[in-house]
Amino acid sequence: KNPTQETCLVFIVSGESEARLTNLLFIYLFIFTFMAALFTITLVKSNPVPGACNIEFDLDIDPNIHLRYNLFETTITFAPANVGFARGVAPPVCDEDTGPVAHWRLEYDIYQHFLPENDLSEQSLMIGVERVASTAGLEEHGKKLLTLSSGEKTSVSFTSIPGQGVIYSVVVRDPALNTSASYVPVHTYACSFASKLDGCASLGRISTKVFFTIAGMAGLFVCFFGHRFFKSELFIMGFGFTAFFCFVLVTKFTTLDYDLRLTLTTLIGVVGGAFLVLSWWRFGSVMACVIVVGLMLGFMLASVFFFTPLGDLAVFRTDAVFWVTFVCIVVVVPPFFIRWPRQGNITTCGVVGAYMVVLAVNAYVYTSLSYVTLDVLKRFINESFSRAFTSVPFQAIDFAMITAWVVLAVTGIVAQLYRERSRPFFPPSPYVMWQQERERRKTNVLDPSHHTPALPARLLARIRQLTRRSEPAGERTPLLL
Repeated sequence: KNPTQETCLVFIVSGESEARLTNLLFIYLFIFTFMAALFTITLVKSNPVPGACNIEFDLDIDPNIHLRYNLFETTITFAPANVGFARGVAPPVCDEDTGPVAHWRLEYDIYQHFLPENDLSEQSLMIGVERVASTAGLEEHGKKLLTLSSGEKTSVSFTSIPGQGVIYSVVVRDPALNTSASYVPVHTYACSFASKLDGCASLGRISTKVFFTIAGMAGLFVCFFGHRFFKSELFIMGFGFTAFFCFVLVTKFTTLDYDLRLTLTTLIGVVGGAFLVLSWWRFGSVMACVIVVGLMLGFMLASVFFFTPLGDLAVFRTDAVFWVTFVCIVVVVPPFFIRWPRQGNITTCGVVGAYMVVLAVNAYVYTSLSYVTLDVLKRFINESFSRAFTSVPFQAIDFAMITAWVVLAVTGIVAQLYRERSRPFFPPSPYVMWQQERERRKTNVLDPSHHTPALPARLLARIRQLTRRSEPAGERTPLLL
């Protein structure tokens, strides 16, 4: 070998169950020669040495990326690198902070590569690892998320996406010598292949599928007929508004099982929906109910805003900035409903109803659009989620679902606006109508119902009639002559 270069062979077997590990080993036996050539990395003395300044993990030089995950976030951690050095020469001291050979000048590029959605096969994993095995492959197929300086903590968090394969990799660069080297890639599905319940192959619970299937049908109804059937729309909107915050509180402050939490959330949601309908029925205040509907649309718009790349800006990692911005977006929408109540209500029906259909599809086939609201839910529940990057894959099914969402929303809005153009803005409250009818009967003497006794008087008269002693029908004694 050339004394100025070293060759290292990186070979990883990563599995989360015995069966999966066995399958991987068979694959490696068939393609061992190819993979060995693929993962052979030539390091010259000018290249940085990944993990050479390790003081945290077991290996003296640890080029591995260490990963851990939970329901909310996935965190990768790696050991700092050192500047390159020739064979037989003492490596530069890692704690030295001055001089031209100090490792503090190094920079770390964090890359992410999504595997095909709804594909848990080993073949797709191997193809993905092959694509990002080199620095050139990472730049072509991976997505660069951020760059860390040597003074920053070598740990990054991302939002967990259970069932979605993700490969993370780190490239360390030496800007002074314009050289680079790659750490060993690591992958995760944010779920367990060994678990028989809620494993990667069976993520969707039956209760979740039932809940969101019903929600999807209700959303489709609201999308096209919500304004026409105003009471049904109010119930569904009140249900969603109450159920969301109920689930947040129950999850954050209790340790109940998921199915129990979902059941309790459903019950509280029904109460919330019924309360909104009854408040409109009793008081007849359309504006108060429409304001709640406007908050639903504001919540959707704020969630979409933070789902875009703007949500990953460093300024929004501060909880105060995030929530102030989120609330401002939410509350800026309802004032428009005061000026255009019918148009705003129909728009909310179209947008929210179509998204409920998307969530129903997500219960059976994974789509990234579910994270529009799920990321906000995670931030409500988990206080440390603010530091996680919310990057999600956008593949063919996601673009199809975006198209379906837009088409459903636009079609529903246009159809309702056309159908309701000649009808009253909102249906009258039944209780208010009853009060008005009662007042009309009291003042209109020409109305036959004006002379009809009130209901309590009629009931009392009927009771007296039933309890009164009946008079004899004829004489009991013969007539006297």
